[in-house]
Amino acid sequence: MERVDCVVIGAGVVGLAVARRLALAGREVMVLEAAHSIGTGTSSRNSEVIHAGIYYAQNSLKATLCVRGKEALYAYCESRAIPHRRCGKLIVATDARQVSALQALRSNASANGVLDLQSLTSVQVKALEPEIVCVAALLSPSTGIIDSHTFMLQLQADAEQAGAVFAFQSAVEAGEITFEGIALRVQGAIEPLLATSVINCAGLQAQQVAASLVGLPAASIPPLFYAKGNYFSFSGQAHFSRLIYPMPQAAGLGIHLTLDLAGRPRFGPDVQWVSDLDYTVDASRLAAFQNQIRHYWPGVDAGTLQPDYAGIRPKLVPQGAPAADFQIDGPTRHGVAGLVNLYGIESPGLTAALAIADHVAQSLSV
Repeated sequence: MERVDCVVIGAGVVGLAVARRLALAGREVMVLEAAHSIGTGTSSRNSEVIHAGIYYAQNSLKATLCVRGKEALYAYCESRAIPHRRCGKLIVATDARQVSALQALRSNASANGVLDLQSLTSVQVKALEPEIVCVAALLSPSTGIIDSHTFMLQLQADAEQAGAVFAFQSAVEAGEITFEGIALRVQGAIEPLLATSVINCAGLQAQQVAASLVGLPAASIPPLFYAKGNYFSFSGQAHFSRLIYPMPQAAGLGIHLTLDLAGRPRFGPDVQWVSDLDYTVDASRLAAFQNQIRHYWPGVDAGTLQPDYAGIRPKLVPQGAPAADFQIDGPTRHGVAGLVNLYGIESPGLTAALAIADHVAQSLSV
């Protein structure tokens, strides 16, 4: 068997950040990616938002790693000239009955270490975004947007400069926990790889990869559910300088207005529970989009909305259940030395990627 110190499975944004972190720490790193290039899954099918850390449960990994990752991400973008903008966002209450929930969000954010939120009246919101209608809002100045592909390319470049090697179209087909290390059968390879450490960052395939590892306790692998998010682009005239979010809904943050770095609005994602990886945008959801958007932007014209793209979030709980935290399982969780499995890495995974990489390295004592 070919021996390698460390294998990272998956070249999405988290896998890239982990590979970079381990390579910079002096580990010999090989990245195995089933697709033909980096970031083709969840990492390239999201809103490209740098989140502040407002919504997540106190002391959760999502909260801790989002807040820590946000600061690391802004610093990284500035040091590498990665296109981004700290544009801020408004979370709007469109009904008086939502105001108490809005204030509860501010309290939760404060407990998570997000101390820059500002409470605004409807008049103050009008002064900032004249087309938005609401009764109250929170302004989050530290929310931003990023060119996620450029970010991922830079992570890859850093990892390769530190000695990491990438193998594309190299899906992990099976594996086994042995006394010598973790043996992996890789698509197209004649002999298996024997790794001292394996970090499973396979995203939507993380459970499948974990289940293929003989010797890993099956009880340690959580269930997987797919939540599809459809996005619609906007072709009309609109003048917004901030992201606009409604109050959060079950399994998501509501159909929000985000901006790309050129200032073009787009809307989404919604939440559509599905059973397969179908990225076709469901055009029949246009009416529901229009209805929800009009709660905070009455002037939206349905004729200016077109199906754009869709992403699928890996959920660890089914429809109707309370949101689950990230699940990052190191040896103390499953008992396999050198193995870290990452499950349910959805939003705010992009924002938290650098902090997740540090967390993984710490679990391996790197």
